[in-house]
Amino acid sequence: MSADKPDAIIKIEKRLNGRWAFVLTFRGVTYPAQGQFGSQIEAQAAAHAAGKLLQRNG
Repeated sequence: MSADKPDAIIKIEKRLNGRWAFVLTFRGVTYPAQGQFGSQIEAQAAAHAAGKLLQRNG
């Protein structure tokens, strides 16, 4: 059996200014860090929504 790679990889990171951002890699394309979120949960929710939009648009 071969392991399938996921379509999207999301990384959440804390910026030097204390704010949170996400980096999204979708089908091998890495998009620049997005956001100045106040919490890690907000960054995760925004990343999840962005991933869903990319999957829907194909």
